[in-house]
Amino acid sequence: MMKVMVNPYEDTPGDVVVTRQDYADGELFPMHSHQRGQFAYAACGVITVETEAGNWAVPPLRAIWVPAGLSHAMQMRGPVTMLNTYIRPHAAQSVGLPEHCQVFGVSTLVQQLLEKAVDVPAHHSSKGRDAHLMGLLLYEIANMPALSLNAPIPGEPRLALACNGFLAAPSLEIGIDDMAERAGMSRRTFTRQFRTYTGISYIEWRQQACLLAAVVRLGNGEPVTRVAMDLGYSSPSAFATVFKSALGETPSRYFQGPQY
Repeated sequence: MMKVMVNPYEDTPGDVVVTRQDYADGELFPMHSHQRGQFAYAACGVITVETEAGNWAVPPLRAIWVPAGLSHAMQMRGPVTMLNTYIRPHAAQSVGLPEHCQVFGVSTLVQQLLEKAVDVPAHHSSKGRDAHLMGLLLYEIANMPALSLNAPIPGEPRLALACNGFLAAPSLEIGIDDMAERAGMSRRTFTRQFRTYTGISYIEWRQQACLLAAVVRLGNGEPVTRVAMDLGYSSPSAFATVFKSALGETPSRYFQGPQY
């Protein structure tokens, strides 16, 4: 299901506005941008975000920061409850939020602040409790830990085509020679160009891309064993080891929710 995203809070005077919305599985907001930055918190469900620069996956109880003016598409992978914090660019800059998309951990404090902030009127006073609550939320958002849940897309068209094909059907069994052939390059040219355009090796990128796919599927309740085997891991334990190395917890603990 495709929707056009309309944000009625673009011209609200306050620096920070929080909304809550429920979405059905598969709902898609095609490429669009906002005048404000968007901190999209997945209270439940999984969100995926796509830009020209790459793809991101947002597990339950995590969030993604999308800077103001950045064109992006967003899709719900399962039923999603999303709390959106819309932040004016000057306010985002003042607390050091990045100028690129980034997935963040979300502490219990920020979760509670978001739940309270939903009830704050968009046109609240610049003084008093509501203003202090929104100010604290802004600073706490900027203090959340960044998570490596993205797969950058190379700017070179042949590499981009090969990478998008991989993301459509990710597997550890797709090696360097396979990707070089897809890109119409020699192995040497492919490996050199890939690092130049992404800043990482193909092997590193492949692991990140497979983790993105795993996060989406695990977040929707699929068994670890099935996900691990489908993605080409030698065993569920091998997958769990890689998952913990990258994200700090085993899959079962990771989806119980973060502790910061």
